[in-house]
Amino acid sequence: MTRLKLGILQVNHDRSIEVGDAFPDDAHRFRDLFDAQDQRFSYRVYMTIGGEVPSDVDEQDAYLITGSPLSVLDDLPFLPPLYKFIRACDTAQKPLLGACFGHQAIAMALGGQVARQEWNIGIDAIRIDHTLPFMTPTAPVLDLYQFHHDAVTQLPDGCAPYAQSDKCAVAGFTKGAHILTTQAHPEFTDPFMRCVLDYTKPILSVAQIAATEATLSARNDGPVFGQWATRFFGGRP
Repeated sequence: MTRLKLGILQVNHDRSIEVGDAFPDDAHRFRDLFDAQDQRFSYRVYMTIGGEVPSDVDEQDAYLITGSPLSVLDDLPFLPPLYKFIRACDTAQKPLLGACFGHQAIAMALGGQVARQEWNIGIDAIRIDHTLPFMTPTAPVLDLYQFHHDAVTQLPDGCAPYAQSDKCAVAGFTKGAHILTTQAHPEFTDPFMRCVLDYTKPILSVAQIAATEATLSARNDGPVFGQWATRFFGGRP
């Protein structure tokens, strides 16, 4: 099977002993998600948190922007070159997937808006309002890990939402056939989610912690979204 060239733009570098030293980084979590499939990828990781972005959109067949505990609402030095690259992908109609921070960064780069909201942590039942051709196996709801404090509040022109949940009004959007986003973390696993939750507990209320822990016995449909993403990139999971 032909290998797809996937560029992963990593916007997180976790140096914590509790999380960063205990688990693979964001790029590797996505690699683990995709490597469970039949489709083979050739990966190139760009340390975008340090300012590295592809010099040409045609360096890879498709791109993915990871999540991050950082906020697109802050004055981060790597955001201007990232936004410029996102707009270049949009112009070239290069397949681009954004997850969590990546979802929000794409919205901001293309003229949308992001705002601080209540925490959304744990497994969230995400309703798929519009099923697109690459979304097979079809599912009316995906149970996916969420861990975000910011949210997209206004979509850019030309973008359409396809998913929502009770806690997330814009859980994912598309533009044409070349942009796909999700506010969720399909690459998370149960041990990683529980570790990040433990690390975050000092800034959460007792009620928030209890509500999150109550969701963690639900199934994780991350692998289903992983298949959708592979088909979106042009592959065959």
